[in-house]
Amino acid sequence: MSAARREALLWLASRVSAMILALCVVVHLATMIVAVRGGLTAAEILGRTRGSMVWALFYGTFVIAVAVHAPLGLRTVLGESARWPERVLDMGLLLFGILVLFTGLRAVVAVTMA
Repeated sequence: MSAARREALLWLASRVSAMILALCVVVHLATMIVAVRGGLTAAEILGRTRGSMVWALFYGTFVIAVAVHAPLGLRTVLGESARWPERVLDMGLLLFGILVLFTGLRAVVAVTMA
């Protein structure tokens, strides 16, 4: 794959993940505001997420979008400022993305399935 095509696909992944993140942030914040204003405690909110496939899918999508978007943003910033070799930068941020994905999905399981 050419470098130009690769960069275009990474740009597209960044923009699509940003759109998904924007929607997820709005839904999450609106839900939390409504729940807290409704008098629910953190324990009651967690009790309502247990066993919910809908919340598991929602927060799983949220985590996947973060795991794609954050490393791509860091790649741009570090690529411009750190001047690391591209291969080192890409491998390091791939590992970072995998770490975010793994820890985020563990949290989703803990909140929805435990």
